[in-house]
Amino acid sequence: MTGRLDTRRYPGVGSAARLAFVFLYAPLAVVIVYSFNSGPIVSRWEGFSLVWYREVLERSDVRDAVWTSLRVAVVASAGGTLLAMLAALGIVAMIRRGSSLAVGFLSTPLLIPEIVTAVGTLSFFVLLDFERGMTTLVLAHTAFCIPFALLPIRARLAELDPAVFEAASDLGASGVRLFRRVTLPLLVPGIVSGALLAFIISLDDYLISAFVAGPTSTTLPIFLFGLIRRGASPLINAVSTLLLLVTIAVLTASYITAKWRKHK
Repeated sequence: MTGRLDTRRYPGVGSAARLAFVFLYAPLAVVIVYSFNSGPIVSRWEGFSLVWYREVLERSDVRDAVWTSLRVAVVASAGGTLLAMLAALGIVAMIRRGSSLAVGFLSTPLLIPEIVTAVGTLSFFVLLDFERGMTTLVLAHTAFCIPFALLPIRARLAELDPAVFEAASDLGASGVRLFRRVTLPLLVPGIVSGALLAFIISLDDYLISAFVAGPTSTTLPIFLFGLIRRGASPLINAVSTLLLLVTIAVLTASYITAKWRKHK
């Protein structure tokens, strides 16, 4: 007898699933609720207030950290997505064995511990005598954004029918025109999804940023870690809540893009 597996029949599965959701989302709920706390102590509720959100907007160091993170994330996600798209197109043109090796090589950074990547990136910049700052930060983020952007672009390429490109070639399209009129429009959903994923990965990164950032290129995660070392504050909750809203917005845009891709 064949049929869909109904895991609800197994005892304890539902309770375990609910417990997992509570474990995952309860800390986020605590952060959001206490971001509206009027008092300076994180663990003691003293009343509802927007004072910490007002402080986020008024403090220049918070604005500078947010601006640095946004600039790095935009540039790194754009550069990483462009390189990922070129890599994906190159992989398609390779023979099967070579393409498998290339995919494995490009996907390896996803498996390497981030601390190893951070140390290796810093050592590379020291070897080249690069001064740590915005340049090293953008280069490092662009590099580790490539495999994340590559995933949805390769998935989109795998969905495309080769007959479309053959028909375009038969009709006289070749080279730049084939890429601009056929390949690129078909890849747009994958490119957008890859760029959004790379953007959020870059925006949230702390470890690599802490190794390659300079004193004048403090990103938001580095700034938040510095605040935590001086003691927990509702200001951290407010910044984290705003960052969570940005993440949700990006993920929603990625979901909408994926749904649009399926109907193309």
